[in-house]
Amino acid sequence: MPVWAAEQKPAAADASKSEASVGEETLPSDEQKAAGTEEKKGLRVRPFGRVYARVSADERDAYERSLSIPSARVGLAASLSHVDAEVTADLSSKTLLKDAFLRVSDGKKRLRLYGGQFKAPFLARELESSWQLPLMRRGLVADYLEDENDIGGRRLGLMGEVSLKHLWKLKVSGGVFQGAKDEDTGVRASEDAALRVSVRPVKFLSVGASTYLTQVFQGTRNHAVAADATLHLGGLEVSGEYVNGRLAVGPFSAQLGLASYTLPVGLDGWAVQPVVGAESLQLQGPLKARGHGFVGGLNVLYSEHFKAQLQAERALRPGDEAPGFEYSLQLATRF
Repeated sequence: MPVWAAEQKPAAADASKSEASVGEETLPSDEQKAAGTEEKKGLRVRPFGRVYARVSADERDAYERSLSIPSARVGLAASLSHVDAEVTADLSSKTLLKDAFLRVSDGKKRLRLYGGQFKAPFLARELESSWQLPLMRRGLVADYLEDENDIGGRRLGLMGEVSLKHLWKLKVSGGVFQGAKDEDTGVRASEDAALRVSVRPVKFLSVGASTYLTQVFQGTRNHAVAADATLHLGGLEVSGEYVNGRLAVGPFSAQLGLASYTLPVGLDGWAVQPVVGAESLQLQGPLKARGHGFVGGLNVLYSEHFKAQLQAERALRPGDEAPGFEYSLQLATRF
């Protein structure tokens, strides 16, 4: 019997980096717009793209090598003084369209309104851009909540955001999102809701809390609440997140931790980045099960355009009979 699927019993950025955007590609910040040499009221259109190539060997498959292109994204970001838009497609995914949203803001960028398809404001690990995240994968907790239980992730929705820099850089984001689709019947559930609040009380510390509620207009079927904190000390970044709530299988809790250190090397623009992380997930209802993962590795970075990642993970994933090792090498580039 897999440890994860145990039988049923009776009665989870450095200081200069802004918080991740709702899209995978971060739109230009207010500071970047102000510092630009282009006419403020002129339309700015920027194409972007990225490709990840990965080779891995998994103990569960007798270390058979696997070569894949987990991401091949192309997109356009457009910006005016009060309007931003982003459209992103992933050529390596069965679901071609990833992000397609419009963002309208007031003159001081304190109020924003988003409409379209984008990431719901839940779970800090999920909101982080995969380029900025020092891990190759978001981990088993994020995968289990989003892929297996439809908690968070990319959705069609409408979201409002308030940003008050003079109040510890307070940011409040909340919205209503399209419910999950039943793969068997093709019927969509009623709308979900998500809310996130974050502050930076001091330059080196960011803290936040978020929640996700499914079928919110029909009494809320499943829910999750998360609290997170990130410590920035020079090149060192340490983050932790705690999640709990209720899924279809019952109550759950999860914990995620991640630490990385970015160290510039002699050549201009190059840096090395050791990284370690751990996470665990516990199902606490009639179905009692657990999963966990430990990862460590070294990333080699060049400016914002290239990175090479060598990482090893030992994890107990859904369906595993026992924990297993996986070794991965990934080369990534973007423009």
